[in-house]
Amino acid sequence: MSTLLYVKSSIFGDAGQSSQLAQSLIDNWKANNPDGDVIVRDLAAEPLPHLDAERFGAFTSTPDQRTGAQQAVVDLSDTLIDELRQADCVVVGVPMYNFGVPTQLKAWFDHLARAGVTFKYTENGPVGLLEDKPVILLATRGGQYRDAGLDYQIPFVTQFFGFIGLNDTRVVYAEGLAMEELREQVIDGARRELAAQVQ
Repeated sequence: MSTLLYVKSSIFGDAGQSSQLAQSLIDNWKANNPDGDVIVRDLAAEPLPHLDAERFGAFTSTPDQRTGAQQAVVDLSDTLIDELRQADCVVVGVPMYNFGVPTQLKAWFDHLARAGVTFKYTENGPVGLLEDKPVILLATRGGQYRDAGLDYQIPFVTQFFGFIGLNDTRVVYAEGLAMEELREQVIDGARRELAAQVQ
């Protein structure tokens, strides 16, 4: 049975453009995988704590040194990493807020980056430890940034996934959503591209 992990980060919930595009993709995926399982990690509805010194200390401590509170931090991180490991395909909503990724998405990244668990350092540099799989990024923006050389968001996201071993990243852009004359055309184009990704 195939498993799709959908990581939702829109502060607008189901009304967000990235959420609506993701639902379109999921509907198509379900049609092609009727026995498949969809796991939803809603980072806006259930936000993760942001990285601080205590959480970082929990990640770097050895099991025999951890306090109960530190073990709880590691357990949460392990759950998130296991979701990623067990998925056959990952869909990530990446709306742009103030030129960057949603803060709740960055918190998810910070719980995934674990030395010795999802990556390791070698003589030749860092090596990702997760098995590669398709990661579809839904990049939704009010304006147009990619062709203007102003997209600092997706390069960061793809670099992060590559760092932990996920190099098969596929980006579907929906830009100009705040421009009335482009909005419908952009959404239709993104939906067509998403349908092709599922095929």
